[in-house]
Amino acid sequence: MKIKKLIPIMLSVAILIGVTAVSSFRKAGSPSVSKTVSTIDETDNSTKDEAKKTEFEEMRGVWISYIELSMEKESDKSEEAFRKKFDKIAENSKGYGLNTLIVQVRPYGDALYKSEYYPWSHILTGTQGKNPGYDPLKIMCEISRKYGMQIHAWVNPYRVTLNETPGELSYDNPYVKNNNLGLTTDSGIILDPSNKKARELITKGVVEIVKNYDIDGIQFDDYFYPEDIADCDSKSYESYISEVSEKNSMNLDNWRLANVNMLICETYRAIHFESNEVVFGISPQGNIDNNKKLYADVKSWCNCRGFVDYICPQIYFSTENPALTFEDALESWSTLDYDENVKLYVGLAGYKAGTDDDEGTWADSSSILADEYKILKSNEKAEGFMIYSYNSLISDDSREEMQNLRNLLH
Repeated sequence: MKIKKLIPIMLSVAILIGVTAVSSFRKAGSPSVSKTVSTIDETDNSTKDEAKKTEFEEMRGVWISYIELSMEKESDKSEEAFRKKFDKIAENSKGYGLNTLIVQVRPYGDALYKSEYYPWSHILTGTQGKNPGYDPLKIMCEISRKYGMQIHAWVNPYRVTLNETPGELSYDNPYVKNNNLGLTTDSGIILDPSNKKARELITKGVVEIVKNYDIDGIQFDDYFYPEDIADCDSKSYESYISEVSEKNSMNLDNWRLANVNMLICETYRAIHFESNEVVFGISPQGNIDNNKKLYADVKSWCNCRGFVDYICPQIYFSTENPALTFEDALESWSTLDYDENVKLYVGLAGYKAGTDDDEGTWADSSSILADEYKILKSNEKAEGFMIYSYNSLISDDSREEMQNLRNLLH
């Protein structure tokens, strides 16, 4: 990315950070975040690029969603039952030739681990806030190591509810305790990206995972500002204008963009202040242009040091998709300007295997995923993939397609 294109973003972030106090997660003597990301002091040891390199030649990951981890509808919700379920997930994933498990540990402002800030997830017991009597993330870390696999904790940073899920929030949910942390849209509740306390909450929730669990990475997914945000944050924006004055204020779009960038920057720095053995990645939408609607500044995240260690766009398109082919989407990502320390992985649509998605093109062949793997292997920038999601490994509908991919991984 050319410098002149970065200037508006730098100014936006600098202005916003200038009116925001340094996040409270910092320990004494930790680096300030009052700089634009692209000008982080190269001598600052807490943000140097010392993150642990993968022990594998390429990333071969699989996303394991909260739905696939859910115990909510199981008759046996015990620790033993969860342990058995996840052991099978890890065993099957290893058998396919995969090496990294990306497990969803915060789907709805909650936690699949013992948290100081978030309630227990409803997917463990059926009731948000109810202690399941065991620590799922601890178990998942143990089992991942048993199979010689890496594990990344997948966090949805903003989402509290979506389409009335979960049905009821617990009394100790951060949003219930302080409604000012959130925004309500037609589709649900999110933490307000412009709210300093909300950002601190998200960052603290990430840091406790890094400190307390044997993980290799933290990953944010593609949910940032929802598409139905409309004017739901108008009061927050008005408050911002009154704080900095109309003359010095950003327009609404730049302000939203800067709010998300601030969280990403703060999260990156918080993780690497705690450990340079844990990487931070984001999995945005596969069509670069679609990210603009969510205020996800993916080009800066790739280009500027201090945002992420890896980016994994969800290139969930067939090789013949009329709207956008896999190859064209990969080309658009691989030809971006990248900081030398940012890796590019590719999200593959295992869930579309055996379907008639993308205008029926997934039904035309049973080797689409295998062909896409060959394409990304020949791409000089791509360093591996992640499959969405685990169920595609065991579904009868995707069996033939997945077997063709599996043959290439062994």
